[in-house]
Amino acid sequence: MIDLQTPNFCPDLDTIGTYVKNPLFQKFCTEIKTKYNCKEKIEFSSCSFEPGWNVKFKKSGKTLCTIYPRELFFTVMVVIGQKEKEAVASILPKCTERLQEIYRQTKEGNGQKWLMIDLEDQDSIYDDVFRLIEIRRSK
Repeated sequence: MIDLQTPNFCPDLDTIGTYVKNPLFQKFCTEIKTKYNCKEKIEFSSCSFEPGWNVKFKKSGKTLCTIYPRELFFTVMVVIGQKEKEAVASILPKCTERLQEIYRQTKEGNGQKWLMIDLEDQDSIYDDVFRLIEIRRSK
């Protein structure tokens, strides 16, 4: 049994993939690493909101997204800051209704929205996540 809640054991990406049990996890990680020429950073968070191991993808010191592993799916967090707001507003009407709803329901704090997007299968929200990441990367 894989325990991603204990700080005593740092899992690698394959171990996290085994825990998630969803091939989309490996596909997502491979795609983001290839597309943005970045590497994963596996970190333990003791934050009460999302404790446990997570995977961050950074480019030029900026976090593109953070993945929170779950059993059978994973959650991708993309932070939309002041610099990204206008660009996100321009693409939002072209995104899925589900992503638009996540965006509307996410409260803003310190000028940022921390979007938590569950990925279970490669539906169109998968492409929406990469649109958001592309905006993060370009700003």
